[in-house]
Order: sequence, then C-alpha cells, then structure tokens
Amino acid sequence: MMITLLNKTQERKIKKYQKFVTEINRLEIEFEQLSDQELKQKTTYFKELLSNGKTIEDIKVEAFATVREASKRTLGMRHFDVQLIGGLALLEGNISEMPTGEGKSLVASLPSYLRALEGKGVHVITVNEYLAMRDKEQIGQIHEFLGLTVGINLTEMSPDEKQEAYQADITYGIGTEFGFDYLRDHMILDEELKVQRPYHFAIIDEVDSILIDEAKTPLIIANKASLYSKLFSVCSKVVRRMENDVDYTIDLETRTAFFTEEGINKIEKAFSIDNLYDLKHQVLYHYMIQSLYAEVIFKKDVDYIVHEGKIELIDSFTGRVMEGKSLSDGLHQAIEAKEELELTEENKMQATITIQNYFRMYPILSGMTGTAKLEEKEFQQVYGMDVVQIPTNKPKQRIDLEDLIFATIPQKYEALTKEVLKRHATGQPILIGTTSIEQSEMVAKYLEHAKLPYNLLNAKSVEHEVDLISKAGQKNQITIATNMAGRGTDIVLGPGVAELGGLCVLGTERHESRRVDDQLKGRAGRQGDPGVSQFFISIEDVITERFAAEQLKKMKKSLKTNSDGLILNRKIHEIVNRAQRLCEGSNYSAREYTLKLDDVVNEQRNIIYKNRDMILESTDVFDFIIKTYRSLAEYYKQKYTSNDGLTNEKIEELMHKAQLISIKEFDTAEIIEPNEFINVFLLHLEESIEKLKEIYQSEPNFLLDVKYDILHAMDMYWTQHLESMTRLKEGIGLRGYSQEDPIQIYQKESLKIFTQTFYLIEEEICTIVSDHVKTFLLLGEVNE
Repeated sequence: MMITLLNKTQERKIKKYQKFVTEINRLEIEFEQLSDQELKQKTTYFKELLSNGKTIEDIKVEAFATVREASKRTLGMRHFDVQLIGGLALLEGNISEMPTGEGKSLVASLPSYLRALEGKGVHVITVNEYLAMRDKEQIGQIHEFLGLTVGINLTEMSPDEKQEAYQADITYGIGTEFGFDYLRDHMILDEELKVQRPYHFAIIDEVDSILIDEAKTPLIIANKASLYSKLFSVCSKVVRRMENDVDYTIDLETRTAFFTEEGINKIEKAFSIDNLYDLKHQVLYHYMIQSLYAEVIFKKDVDYIVHEGKIELIDSFTGRVMEGKSLSDGLHQAIEAKEELELTEENKMQATITIQNYFRMYPILSGMTGTAKLEEKEFQQVYGMDVVQIPTNKPKQRIDLEDLIFATIPQKYEALTKEVLKRHATGQPILIGTTSIEQSEMVAKYLEHAKLPYNLLNAKSVEHEVDLISKAGQKNQITIATNMAGRGTDIVLGPGVAELGGLCVLGTERHESRRVDDQLKGRAGRQGDPGVSQFFISIEDVITERFAAEQLKKMKKSLKTNSDGLILNRKIHEIVNRAQRLCEGSNYSAREYTLKLDDVVNEQRNIIYKNRDMILESTDVFDFIIKTYRSLAEYYKQKYTSNDGLTNEKIEELMHKAQLISIKEFDTAEIIEPNEFINVFLLHLEESIEKLKEIYQSEPNFLLDVKYDILHAMDMYWTQHLESMTRLKEGIGLRGYSQEDPIQIYQKESLKIFTQTFYLIEEEICTIVSDHVKTFLLLGEVNE
C-alpha cells in the first residue's frame, strides 16, 4: 500500500484509520473459517449489540471485516486496505477523495452496511440511474447475502414501489429524485401516500458533482399554467431586433443580461406604454427579460438541443440531456419562441428546495469523489464535511503534460488533429474531452477531414454512453466525449495498450472548474496504469473570453506564436489559470447567493411544511383550529390597534373579515365609538371559539372532512407565495438599491410577504371552518 501524506491533519487521520485497518486485517483469517451461515448471523449479532447499548464505534472493526469477507464470497472482490480507510472516513461523515479506478462503489459497501444496522435507512446517491442500478445489483449482493434489504428509487416508480424502496435498509438512487420525493411528500393529501421516512445517513458518490456542480439549480416541482403564447412570440421578435451594448448589456462572468435605458425606451414604444416598471406591466417586463435571456444567454447545442420539435436541456457539467426537466417561470417557453417551436404550457412553481438545503437535512452526510480538495472550504461551510485524501492502492503513473495554448480556435483544432494522427498511428487509444455538444461535433468534423475513425459520445448519443466509454481503452479507439460522460464507468486498458503508453486523454478547453479538468485527466492512469493527458486550448475559448478579455487585450501586441499558432509567451499560462480561478469564484458566488436566498425561503418552508405534516398526520384537527383562531385574533389586535384609532376603511375591512370567519352572527348595533370596534370584534371571535368547542363536545367527528380543505388552502397560498418570492427576486436585481445589500432587502421584504401569506392561510382556515360549521348547523336544523 502506497501512502502519500500531504499535511499533519491528513497524516493524523490516516494513521488513526490505519490502526483500525490493522485490527480488521487481524480478523481476516478467523472470518475466512466461518461458514456462510455463521457469517450471515453476524448481522443479527450486531443488531442485538446495538439494541443493548453498544455503538457503531464499538462494532465497526468486526462489521468491516464481515463485509470484506462477504464481498470475497459474493463478488470475488477483496477490499484493499485503502478502501477500508475510505470506508472509515465515510462512516464519520467525511468525503473520501479517491482517484478514478480505486473502487469507490466497493468502499461504500462498508459504511452503508454498518449504518443500515441501526434500522433507520441508508441512502446511496449516484449521478445517474444507470449507476444506481449497477451498484444496487452488484454491491447489493453483499448486503443481501448478509440479510439486509436493498432497494432502488427510480424516477418512474409508483408511490407503492417508492415506499418499498425507502423501507429497505439501503436505498440507491439519484439525488434529485430523493429531493423531488421530499417535495412531493409535502404535497399529498393522504398520509399513506408518503414515501420517505426520517433521514439518517447518506453516501453521495461523485459528491462534488451533486453538491457543488448541480447546486446552482434548485429542485422545482411545477404544474402547468396557461400563458400568453402570442405575447412570448412578440417579445422574442422585439428582442431579436435589439443590439448588444445599445439596447442591452451582457455580463459574461455571471451569465446575466439587462436592458439599457435605450432598450427600455424601445420596449415602451413597441408596446405603446409609458412606464415598463409600472406594476401593471409586471407580466410584460417578466416576458421581455425571459426573452432576452433566451436570445443572448442560452445557446443551442450548448445549453439545449432541439429534438423532435422539443427543447431538451443539457447539463453543463455532464453533457447529458436532463430527461423530463424544463425551465420554470416562462424561460422554457421563451426559448421555444426563439426557436419558433410550438409553445408548451408554462411551469408554475408549486414546491422548491435547493440541493444544499435538501442534503443538509441528513444528520450524517458523507461522500466520495476523485476531486474534492479544491472545494474543501465550501464542503466545510455548507455541509460540515471534511475532505480526507485517501492513499492510492498503487503509485500513479499517468503523465500530465503542459497545456498547449493557441491564438485561435481553428489553430487549436488543427494541432489537436495532428496529435491524434500521430498517436493513432501507433494504435494508442485516445479519449478527447470537450465541454459541449457543439464542440464535440466540431472536433468530429476535423477528424473526419483527416479521415480518422472515431466514436462520438454526447447528449445526442447517451444510450451508447457506458458501452463506448468502457471500450475507450482498446487499441486504435478514438472516442470524443463531453468531459463528464461515462463518469463512474471504468476505462480498462485492452491487451498491449500499456506498452503503447496507456490511454491518452486530450482536453479541448478548460472547464469552468479545475475539478472537472482533473476528472477528465483521471480517466487515464487508473489503478497504477500508464497514461498521458494534455489540453489543447485557445485564448478564444469561452472561459478566457469571459474572464480574461481585458488582460488579453493588453497582451495582444506582445503575443508571440509559432507557425502553428502556438503561443510562446510563458505569461499566457498564468492568464488562463487565473481566468479559470475567477470562473470558479463566480460560480461559487452564484451558489452562495442562491443558497442565501433559499435559506430565507427554507425557514418559511419549514414552518409551512411542519404545520402541513401536523394536519396530514392528525386524526383530529380541533386543537390546531382553536390555535389558529387565537393566533389570528392576536394578529388582528396588533394590526388594528393603533394610536390613530380605527378609520372607517379599517372598520369596513374588519366587518368583511368578521362575516367570513365568524361562527356566530356579528352584531355591531351596540358599538358607539369606532375605537371600541376592535374589542367587540375580538370578543366576538372568542365567542366563536366557545361555540366551536360546544359543537365539538357534542359531535367530535364533525370536523373530519375539513382537514383536506385546509391542506388545499395551504398548498394554494404556498404556491402563490413562491410566485411572489420569484417576482421579489427579479425585483431586487431590477431596482438596484444603491449601497444596500440585496440579500438584506430580500430578507426584509420576504418577511413582510410571508407574514401576509401566513395570516392569509390562517384567515382561509377560519373561513373554511366557519362555512363548515354553518353548514353543519343548518343541516341540523333541517333534520329537526
């Protein structure tokens, strides 16, 4: 076992884990002597120990030894010592950083077994459903041999199938589906349809991809809502006639766009209105800004493809089509209008949560990846996880060559093609990593021109992904793929390839994150195999255009190139590296901003969901209703009691509310002074509560049906609230408060909106109860 220690903290952790590994290894001979039945009985033995007061710490050495032996018997695979170290790090809620090919799936078998013994469920999260199914079928054999149940949570499953999956000791699936199930569980009207149980322990494979890269986009469940399709078409045409830097500006760093004063004037003229920012033109402004984003920010074959007359979104980090996903708030329809497709119905947000706030609900969260150290600060701050760099089983032999940086994109591709011709002539397999579909198809054209055979793997050919990636290490193979394609699938070297230098990985552009570049390099040199990697990039690439435009402009006169366009100035490497770091910083800021905004909504969501769960799980909502009436009474007291006294307008408002929420007739004849009104009103509410108690004592079942009306009301107002929060978000950017922090403004204004929503829900609940009681009493009179 080779160990490379990076710092004292890492050294201490690895030494601590090595002591446990030594103890696990001592048990190996003893466990090899056990019969299958004796080994299986260890599970019952461990569960008994835990129920009698022992802890996970007390049994982990013996449990890990049990899993290793079970793996040898079921899969013929023995955990290396470094895999045991990785499993121990996961058990404590850390991230195990392990290079590609080190067998992370087998590592997960150790802590998932141990934590599953507690009987509270373990979730193993993967980046796609293929890997979830593969790991469930393969690693699941170990756990099933030891008497545990293993389930899988897939997108198309019925509630019954999902319930069964979640009741299993260990459940595999993709992170977004677990998150969507959480949201759906808070939209149901029947408690028996709930699929999840309380969270306990999760292991996230490719943790940086799921918790960092995917964390910019929140999870949204939306319902179809009607839209003004003609308006989208008109807005799209208006935007097409506009000019960059005249009518709008684009911020390449943040991928945002804004109308200039000139642009606003053109919009007002086109629609014959005086002021676009007027509240009555809010919908028009929203459609215009979405049309602008669709036109200038979202690029075909980069952010989306058009397939059979439909827009299909592309995951920028994996290059895969995001099946069944669409953009909300009309942005999807704006892109459809841009591409002159038939417009689908708009998605109206019903429930949402960020990836960060979903996974922070797990008491213990752990993860595995080949590249986490660069984001350790974010993992610690957001999720409370440390990164432990696990030693490799065999020394790394891959050679990472210096980037070749060219003046233009065509020169980059020409040089890349020459390199492919040279290496292909020897039979060496080559994997070319690209950052988009557009780029992968451009590389393919260059190779075709050079009469080179290749396999193209992008979002348009995803069904062949695993097959093509697994064959990429065979002699004479040339594979073009988006950087993340086939992540989780090993590239095994074919016969005689090691003698040719192993797999050659060629990158065509720096990605938005150094981690993704490192992952691409990591496709070569797995498990001590030989391999080589090199990037062919250009100063015209997206990342340098976005983050190094000014520096490159200054450097243009002093730029030196050779006949192939290769830049000879050493400083260019520093500029490219800085551009990538700036991009990482920009993405971190975007994630941080999204999370801060969602933290505000998260508090509100927790209040609504807690109340909703309480109602859903109650057989009797009487106490909740009484509490709601009292809460509303206190709110009215604060709102309508002031030094200025009650105005006629406020009295009319209260009169209207009294008619809606009162159970008894509200008689105002005795009120002489306006300021007495609120006291009489509050007294009347108290009398309504007493009347409700009286009816309840004689007929305890009369409120059974009201529960579902209350849940409907909560859902309706919560949906409206989310829409208001979306508009507030847009408005914060639009209004551009001078020196004020937009997050603070958002927090302050969202509190006002939520307070209003909360009491609107309470008013609606009291109105529902009032109507229900009046109907009940009326029926009682009729029956008499």
